[in-house]
Amino acid sequence: MATYTLPELPYDYSALAPVISPEIIELHHDKHHAAYVKGANDTLEQLAEARDKEAWGNINGLEKNLAFHLSGHILHSIYWHNMTGDGGGEPHEKDGVGELADAIAESFGSYAGFKAQLTKAAATTQGSGWGVLAYEPVSGRLIVEQVYDHQGNVGQGSVPILVFDAWEHAFYLQYKNQKVDFIEAMWQVVNWQDVAKRYASAKERAHSLLLAP
Repeated sequence: MATYTLPELPYDYSALAPVISPEIIELHHDKHHAAYVKGANDTLEQLAEARDKEAWGNINGLEKNLAFHLSGHILHSIYWHNMTGDGGGEPHEKDGVGELADAIAESFGSYAGFKAQLTKAAATTQGSGWGVLAYEPVSGRLIVEQVYDHQGNVGQGSVPILVFDAWEHAFYLQYKNQKVDFIEAMWQVVNWQDVAKRYASAKERAHSLLLAP
């Protein structure tokens, strides 16, 4: 039985247009995300075979593949819910996301400063990768991370709550090589309700992630 399965989209393919075209959503979810799910399951099977045969010659490659595919699956699963056709704008208390808005201001000085940092982080990631807003449990603050591929350059305890996919397959059919234009457009579909829920959940379980009481 497969350990990981491809989640259904929380909306139809056209829900994020014109920011993201229906064709991109379909290909991105049904092909690319599905490939990461299959890759993670296949790698788990290969690791099981290695244990059975005590054949460890490819252990480094298998562990790297598992991290790559599993992280791709997790980040994409967050990504779909981080967006909505009714999203965008700035998080405000009147919309029920005041705690998140306060945390952003406290961690980055202002919403404008946060937006500028995450935009630059996503747009300048070398090669393929992501820009990520994460909750860092040791300090209890929010941080921005650049994620190379799917799994590199991240704090070990940080919990992603808002992710911007900067891989070419996320935008090239529509935005060509203008990654910056795509990242700027992404702010129009951010689902702050979802981000706020993820922030609250990360805070609630932060104590279990700390190395010492």
